[in-house]
Amino acid sequence: MGRRLISSGSTFEDEIGYSRAVVDGDWVFVSGTTGFDYQTMTIVDSMPEQTEQCLRNIQAALAQAGASLADVVRVTYVVPKADEFRECWPVLRRYFGAVRPAATMISAGLADPRMRIEIEVTARLRASDVPA
Repeated sequence: MGRRLISSGSTFEDEIGYSRAVVDGDWVFVSGTTGFDYQTMTIVDSMPEQTEQCLRNIQAALAQAGASLADVVRVTYVVPKADEFRECWPVLRRYFGAVRPAATMISAGLADPRMRIEIEVTARLRASDVPA
């Protein structure tokens, strides 16, 4: 199984030069994903709502790779204001509570001041998920 690139249609991917996700063998690497709705290129201000949209965007990329959130083994959260991270915990628990991937939270500036969270994941396709 070779390398396959996945796009979300986000204008950022073409402007910057990256893929939403890369599938390499049974590994799926999803780029840092923000709370933008990539269909409309709009973003809401609420941290929990941005977190929800991030995870919907990630789910869409994983689905194109033949994976799901259940396959996520590693997640990295980047937030500009560390003291706001707690606001998204209920959303994260709803999506990852049963999966329990290894996780890291980093506080750092993001490319657009409207962005309040960016999430990157790594998933591994299970043998039954890997296309023949």
